[in-house]
Amino acid sequence: MTIHRMDHVGIVVEDLAAAVAFFVELGLEPEGEATVGGPWADDLLGLDGVRADIVVVRTPDGHTRVELSTFYSPATIGTAQKAPVNTPGTTRLTFVVDDVEDVLDRLRAQGAELVGTVARYEDIYRYCYVRGPDGILIGLVEELH
Repeated sequence: MTIHRMDHVGIVVEDLAAAVAFFVELGLEPEGEATVGGPWADDLLGLDGVRADIVVVRTPDGHTRVELSTFYSPATIGTAQKAPVNTPGTTRLTFVVDDVEDVLDRLRAQGAELVGTVARYEDIYRYCYVRGPDGILIGLVEELH
């Protein structure tokens, strides 16, 4: 076997506290936080003088983790574009939720913006995309049973 499991998804953000608040409002739970830097981080990232704070949040079932990080050095260069959903290389995370409208309302209070509309696919699910802090693209799926 080549792969055991997916460990986590990493997202670089400018405002770590806002990103953590967004994911906690979504329903993820803080797992840990740290400041990283030093030769091992420089080697890993191919950068010099790395100093960053990270917070890891996880889904309630403990199977999926998101690492949120903000870099103090080296200085970040530019920001990711708020590209349309169909742009090659666009990353989006999708979560199954109990009630799309409820989660959407709570995330809007955190500054999230709805992309398109809440769409219904037959009697199977309701689905939408929202943009959160730093343009993070999140899918919300409500299964209709």
